[in-house]
Amino acid sequence: MVDRDLVLLSATDTVVDSDGAVVGLEVGLTVHLYMPDVDETGQVDPLVASGRVERNTARDWSAHVRWCCRIDEGVLRLSKADSSRYSTTVSRRAI
Repeated sequence: MVDRDLVLLSATDTVVDSDGAVVGLEVGLTVHLYMPDVDETGQVDPLVASGRVERNTARDWSAHVRWCCRIDEGVLRLSKADSSRYSTTVSRRAI
């Protein structure tokens, strides 16, 4: 994380979505992020967030990364039972 609501997304102009398709990044593109995680008891409990793509304007240690994601709703911590409802996706629709 770069900031409380900003994460690094890609050093290139494309990412591969959960279906294996290459998606071009552009400002305003809606993305859904997924990161495997475990809770304090060792149970699978992935982190899921939604946000919008923006250019990385930082000139610090993260300057090599072209694209970031500004998280809209914060990080959602899901229980193991709920995680099956979500998949890693990149929406092709720019807002």
